[in-house]
Order: sequence, then C-alpha cells, then structure tokens
Amino acid sequence: MKDTPRAEQVYELLVSDDDARACKDIDENACQVVPGNFLLLLIGQWLTKLSDTFSSAKLVLPWLLSSAGVPAFFSGLLVPIRESGSLLPQLAIASVMRSYPVRKWFLVLGGVLQGVGLLALAAAAATLTGSSAGWAIVAALVVISLARGFSSVASKDVTGKTIPKTRRGSLNGISASAAGVATLGLGVALLFNLSQADDWLIPLLIAAAAATFLSSLVFARVQEYEGATSGGANGFKAALDSAGILITDADFRRFITVRALMMSSGLCAPFFILLAQQAQDSRGILSLGMFIVVSGLASLCSGFIWGRLSDLSSRTVMQITAAATAAICAVAAVVSEHPSLSVYLLLGLYFLLSVIHEGVRVGRKTYVLDMAGGQKRTDYVSVGNTLIGVLLLITGVLSAGVAHLSLTWVLTGFALMSGAGFLLSFRLRPV
Repeated sequence: MKDTPRAEQVYELLVSDDDARACKDIDENACQVVPGNFLLLLIGQWLTKLSDTFSSAKLVLPWLLSSAGVPAFFSGLLVPIRESGSLLPQLAIASVMRSYPVRKWFLVLGGVLQGVGLLALAAAAATLTGSSAGWAIVAALVVISLARGFSSVASKDVTGKTIPKTRRGSLNGISASAAGVATLGLGVALLFNLSQADDWLIPLLIAAAAATFLSSLVFARVQEYEGATSGGANGFKAALDSAGILITDADFRRFITVRALMMSSGLCAPFFILLAQQAQDSRGILSLGMFIVVSGLASLCSGFIWGRLSDLSSRTVMQITAAATAAICAVAAVVSEHPSLSVYLLLGLYFLLSVIHEGVRVGRKTYVLDMAGGQKRTDYVSVGNTLIGVLLLITGVLSAGVAHLSLTWVLTGFALMSGAGFLLSFRLRPV
C-alpha cells in the first residue's frame, strides 16, 4: 500500500534533502512505503522513550522505593536489572525471532509486556510497603527488562528492513531529541513541585504504561515485508552459531570492543551526581532537578544533529564521542580533587557529557544497523547486546568498588576506557 502525499511531505521535511526517496539496503516493496514507516517508527520510538523517562530507574523508581519504605538494598538493584536484564537474554530472543519472516509483532509484544509490568509495578507501590514492596517491584522490573529485550532486537531489525541507509541515523536522532522534551518537563516538575513529588509518582508510572501500549498500536501499523528465516529450526543451536561471529567476523569483533570501551559515557554519569552532592554550593534535591533539566536540554538540542552526522559517517561520530568522553572524564577527575568544587561547573560538564552520550547512542546504533543486512543484522544486535549486558554488570560492580575508595580513580578509569575506544575506533570499517 503506497504512502499518502501528506506522509511523504512530512518525511521529506524531516530528512530535508533532495534525495528523500533514496533506498539503500532494503527491497523494492519496502522502498515504496518508507515515508509512512519512518513516521510510524518515529512516533513509536518517541512513545517508548517517553515511557523510559517516566519510569526512570535512576530517578523515578528510587523515589518510589523510598516513599514506600523499601530498604536501600533494593535501590541498588534497579539500574543493573533495568539495563542488563534487557540485554542478557537477547541472543536467545533473536534465535526465536529468526523463525518469523515478519518481526514487528515481537516489537508489539514487547510494548504490551512492558505496559503490564509497569501497571504491576505501580500496583505494588500503591498497596505494599517495606521489603514486600521491594521484592514485588523488583519482580515487575524483571518482566519489564525482559520485554525491553524483545523490543530492542525487534526494533533494530524492523528498522533495518524498512528504513534505508542514510535515514536511520535521522530516525534515531529525531526521536532522541523529541524524548529530550519529556526529560526536560520532568526536570522542571522536579524543580517546582518537590513537596508534591510523592503524589504524582504512581500516575507517572501509569502514564508510562499507557505510552508503551500506544507504542504497540503504532508499531502494529508498520508495513513490514517478509524477510529471511534461516536458522530458526533449532533455536539453541542457532544461538550458539550466532555467538560464533565474535570469532569469525573481525569487523563485528572490533565494533564490540569499541562499544564496550564506550560504555564509560553512560556508566560515569552517576558519579557526576555524587560529586555534585559533595560540592560546596550544592542544594540537595534541587541540584538533582537541575541535572535532570540539563539532561533533557542535551537530548533536545543534540539528538537530531548526531542523527544527521551519523547518516554521513557513524564511524566518525563514534570517534568524536569517544575522544570527547575521555576529555570530559579527565577534567572531572582533576576537578574532583579541588576542595571548593562548584556544582555549576559539574552541571556544565554533565551537560557536555549528556550531549556526547546521545552521540554515542545514535552513532553506535546507526553503525550496527549499517554493518550488515538481513539475518546478519539480527545476529549482530542480539550477540552484541548480550555480551554488553554481561560486561555492564562486571564493569558496574568494579566501578562501584573503585568509587567506594575514590571518585577520582573511577573517573580516571573511565577516561582511559574512552581514550582506548577512540584509538581503536580508527580500525572500524567505514559502513
């Protein structure tokens, strides 16, 4: 079914060049409906990011646990479960998904399961207290994380089948900028409604669930044509075979090495918050609200730019962001030793870090989408995310242990990681 003229007009406006109908790396049928699919995926991704903001494991859920009288132990489980839980099972998920020629329904299923998990989480927080609430919330978060694993693999695969090269970076970048608006709004609410924060935590989770349900409806309308189904007969064997690309595919191995080293752009962020709490002019929770606002502004103003740059050269974006992350962490390590450390200096560094981290996310997503087509793309995404999930857990535990001794040391370590990623990024194959 051909796209409407209005969809084509909006699409051409968003990609803003004279080659808006260009099709690279997708079949002819998919080429005819790129504008409509682009808009649907854009809306669906924005709703997903909106849900992630409203149920943030770094902000909203810790507040929720605190207000429910849950022991601090459970707060330490939130981020590892939320992030690694969605990455670790992706190899197995991909082996099942491989059997199906149309994969958008896994994306739909992921949204529905996340919505159910968020409603269960909200119900637990509203009716339980103490450790009972903690275990129930953690259980719901496991469901949400596994569902995000379905969505992650399926989203990249569907995007690769329906959106051509030179357009995928724009899709990721525009959705990231739009999500920045939501983060900005949440930060403003935090600044001006601190005394009523507990009153809107549950409604915020319900809104997050509604956003994921809506995203499923949107993704269901994507016009995806049948693709390859090789390797689907024996899921376990297919998963083992897929993991073998780490040995046989040098290009993929180099990409994973660089991506692993660039984890530092995300892992270092909480330590900036810890430094801010220790700053001479810190104002507690108000300062945290300022950091949330800064994060939203960074996503809003940088996502689209990184998307366009990634369409030109995602490898270059990875090189720029790796070097910038190393520089920011090195500066933070130096100033962390200063006795009169200012929260406003850290706020500026955090803004730069947030801008760079958005580039890291958009650049590496675009690169892996452009590395290969068809069945190989699913393998790249699933194997890569599973391995990164393991490395996130290991690196997270190690960095937490080092930070217990010295924030300066851990920031120096992240600077060295990013610097190594920058040097190795020159060995990446242009895609």
